Amino acid sequence: MIRTIALAYSGGLDTSIIVPWLKERYDARVICVAADIGQGEELEGVRAKAIASGADECYVEDLRQEFVEDFVWPTLRAGAIYGRKYLLGTSMGRPLIARRQVEIAREVGADALAHGCTGKGNDQVRFELTYAAFAPDLPVIAPWREWNIRSREDAIAYAEAHKVPVAATRDKIYSRDRNIWHISHEGGVLEQPAVAPPADLFMLTTAPEDAPDQPEEVTIGFHSGTPVSVNGAELDSVDLVVALNKIGGRHGIGRIDLVEDRLVGMKSRGVYETPGGTLLYSAHSELEQLVLDRRTLAAKDLIAPRYADLVYEGRWWTTEREGYDAFVSVTQERVSGSVTLRLFKGTASVVGRESEYALYDERFVTFGEDDVYQQSDAAGFIRLYGLSARVRAIRDQEMAVAQREKEVKGESRESQALAIA
Repeated sequence: MIRTIALAYSGGLDTSIIVPWLKERYDARVICVAADIGQGEELEGVRAKAIASGADECYVEDLRQEFVEDFVWPTLRAGAIYGRKYLLGTSMGRPLIARRQVEIAREVGADALAHGCTGKGNDQVRFELTYAAFAPDLPVIAPWREWNIRSREDAIAYAEAHKVPVAATRDKIYSRDRNIWHISHEGGVLEQPAVAPPADLFMLTTAPEDAPDQPEEVTIGFHSGTPVSVNGAELDSVDLVVALNKIGGRHGIGRIDLVEDRLVGMKSRGVYETPGGTLLYSAHSELEQLVLDRRTLAAKDLIAPRYADLVYEGRWWTTEREGYDAFVSVTQERVSGSVTLRLFKGTASVVGRESEYALYDERFVTFGEDDVYQQSDAAGFIRLYGLSARVRAIRDQEMAVAQREKEVKGESRESQALAIA
């Protein structure tokens, strides 16, 4: 018998109506777990709201620093991008939230875990793979896979009937997920891929055409692949992301409109705003280009999409991820230095980069006179580098000569036969 349920709670439409639904269906204590990973004002009054909805208790956990340092930074260092565009803001947060939910569940003696993910989405997989890793003994309640609510309109009607206050309306019915890294928008008019996102949809970024008419330069510093400073000022992880979000946001940086492949097999459309993250990915990639050799870069480029798939699919708590992190950590040992970006009307262009570990050396690439590189050495290099092509060409020439000689002999025998006849 289920007596206590730990619910992953955001205060949004879905989890708000789940509280009274669980109370009605199971007659159990409902303990809400709300994770602060940078939602900002969205979490204001969340505990009071949970209690008003019928929850017996609501824990609000500040996980912002852990989110950035233990989830965002490893994903950034790996260069992981899903579907060519998506910087994985929602995907990275779920394993952390779910793990903390399990920890609270253990503390309060919960008999079951619950979440508000729909049966069509990716998040149900992300949450439940984490549950499997940390609480395989606890049953999972997923109301969206059980109840007769089939749409957000139905959910709003249920909230109204149970006097549960929610921010969603029938006019603006977007499903949003926000954290310190990004904000995602789904639903409503966005379900029509041919329709442009409304101007009032965006919350973190200025429209590029309305951005300042003068460009702004920002310099981002890294130590072993981890961002550490903005414009020369060292910042902690949370403050650094917040600062870059403001800088990138005012210049319209980081808007992504993506038709993506969900894990469950369908395509969906999401509009994402990731201003600071877009700047960090651009700068980090450019610094790697300066300090890593081409074969190491190529190996990292093979790992990056695999890492992105892993994060997107909720397979964070796996040996696979630990193995990738070990490899990436080795590649990042010398990824220290700074990159300067020029921001203007929605674009971020690299205008400078420097590192004490740079493999770029003017002594080797200068067109002027130098004592380091002997240009005459190139002849031997090219001869060896092209040896396989040369061997094949020689072999083809020999075969062609042999074939021609064979044909000539054949023609000679034919002529002799004709002469005798």
